[in-house]
Amino acid sequence: MATVVVQQQSIRHSSTPPPLSPALSLNAGIRTPTPVPNKHLPVCPTGPAPSVKDIDRSKTDGSGQVTSALYPPHGFDKLSDSPPIYSIEVDTLATALDHLSTQPLPEPKHVFPWLHGLHPNNQIQLAFFANRRKSVRRHPRCLRGITIVKVGGDLSKSRIKGAVSPGEILAVTSSDFLEADPTEGFSVRNFQIQTAKMATLSDIVVYGDDNVPEAETIALAEQIALAQQNWRLRNDPAQETPLYNTFVLSSTFREIEERHPDLISVDRRGHLTGRVMDFFQWERLEMCSMSKASEISKNVWQGPTPDLAAGLEEFQTMHEDYDLFIEASDLASIPGPRFLARVDRQLKDGPQQIEFPSSGSIVPPPTTENREVDDLITTVRWLYYLANPEEPEEPDDEVDADGDIQMASMTHKPRKILIHCGDGYTESSLLALAYFMFAEGVPAHEAWLRLHCDKKRNFFAYPSDVAFLTTIQQRLLQESPAAQGLNVSRLADPAWLGKMDGSLPSRILPYMYLGNLTHANNPELLWALGIRRVLSIGEPVAWSDAEVRRWGTNNLMFIDQVQDNGIDPLTQEFDRCLEFIRKGKSDGGATLVHCRVGVSRSATICIAEVMASLDLTFPRAYCFVRARRLNVIIQPHLRFVYELLKWEELQRVKRNRPLRRELEWASVAREIALMNKPYSRQ
Repeated sequence: MATVVVQQQSIRHSSTPPPLSPALSLNAGIRTPTPVPNKHLPVCPTGPAPSVKDIDRSKTDGSGQVTSALYPPHGFDKLSDSPPIYSIEVDTLATALDHLSTQPLPEPKHVFPWLHGLHPNNQIQLAFFANRRKSVRRHPRCLRGITIVKVGGDLSKSRIKGAVSPGEILAVTSSDFLEADPTEGFSVRNFQIQTAKMATLSDIVVYGDDNVPEAETIALAEQIALAQQNWRLRNDPAQETPLYNTFVLSSTFREIEERHPDLISVDRRGHLTGRVMDFFQWERLEMCSMSKASEISKNVWQGPTPDLAAGLEEFQTMHEDYDLFIEASDLASIPGPRFLARVDRQLKDGPQQIEFPSSGSIVPPPTTENREVDDLITTVRWLYYLANPEEPEEPDDEVDADGDIQMASMTHKPRKILIHCGDGYTESSLLALAYFMFAEGVPAHEAWLRLHCDKKRNFFAYPSDVAFLTTIQQRLLQESPAAQGLNVSRLADPAWLGKMDGSLPSRILPYMYLGNLTHANNPELLWALGIRRVLSIGEPVAWSDAEVRRWGTNNLMFIDQVQDNGIDPLTQEFDRCLEFIRKGKSDGGATLVHCRVGVSRSATICIAEVMASLDLTFPRAYCFVRARRLNVIIQPHLRFVYELLKWEELQRVKRNRPLRRELEWASVAREIALMNKPYSRQ
């Protein structure tokens, strides 16, 4: 399956949530283009159409009915009779939300495929999921939620946990809920429709900023209450489903902040409080933790771009720690010798900043004898002598025969250098690898392994980087002080390098890697990385008999009959898979977990292990794995995400803890949709 490379931009998230993405607005209208960061968005195969035996034929029943502290609404003051609207104060809302978080989610078979979106006119989706069973299109009576709607829809400030805008659930031209189910196409990843779908099965609480007129809040509540009535008339004429009601929050936002700060996601000034799990912020923290600056060679570090505005403690003193900052950028050219000489002289005045082309932006040359290669080698040599000033001999003349200034450093003080980019690994990998080859005197394949295994750097490189570095390898080593005496003309690349597309499998935990089928079918690479076990989810490896004997059949596990189709469950395989992974850990090796693309089935297993071993909730484990999958976006489909939330319940039971979800299903799905939107095809 092909991997799609998309246009690069810096990967940074603001300190406040982004405005509502068009992806989450189901109303028709003009869509503004969304910037696309430097990520790979793999195409996730859906697998073959399920046969009759693949489909769970059990009918959804009322088992697992979620109770609500808001139903029946006896005891609440009524603000209106027609339509009925009730008043609620913040203490009661807090109690209701806490009660909801302690209710077990219904079993997946009772809510799927309904959550996938089964529009009666979408014949493709219906044929795949429902076949001829009309019963699965009915809404599940075991679901009940609480949807909080903010008047005006500005969620960048004064946001209560889980709050959404009116446009995410209401139609523009009528007092009806949005028709969330897609009318055409097929998808098992309709995260963007879950807010609207769950609103139809929820009690709804309306609130606004403290300066919003009461009449405006009441008007929105009336519109929602009418939508609830209209939905019931169309979808539940027999009144088999409990009533869902509309409430208006009587407490001011200031009172909510004072009495229940744990309910505040974004305060009145527009700042994240940190009291409510925020996917964007948590992914960013995980990314910074994973890619924080570390020394890859003497006096040379690699890491993320210093971000003083982020308020992260480890970045506060960066400008005091380094003498030279090298930012990898798509817009940069390789510096020339005269420019480097000028920067060299300026270092005595304080830290300097330069740019270098980002990974993937240099095309492998037909020959190593060209100016671009000359400038790159000049750059890494100059960096080496800055970091190791005791090595070079003083030049005889200041200017060489070509009129260029010699690159020997003009000072004997060792300089500390930071090679950086937005995420700490993608754009800077080419320069980091090239420098490591020169400074350590090692060929490209050894640089890859040592940076990853010895220096513990996670990095992503493009296929063009592999070709470029192997092309210039001989010249780099010939001029490297550390490679003197090495016969570079007789160096042979290992077999695994020719099978490599630039990326290594992703190290999620020291003993667990996440990768794709290409990684799995490169056993020489896996062995070089210290991987001694392979867990194949739905996709078998194609190894020779000799390789199987070398590894041992006990170190290979194949989980069969699990397609990425939104139907096949994976929960029942969790314990077996995790036991296999932990056996590898106890033996001192690592396990590769893979499927075809390495983003859905295998990512689900890795998330389950992170939840269990690190004692993390699903949202935090999801961001943990997402950050460490580097430039490939993990994409477990709707059912897998739901199963992981059920897995979280089981982990709490095992630890003798009471059930309490950090975020509800609709909020989880909404956050994932927002995170994936920048990387989806426009």
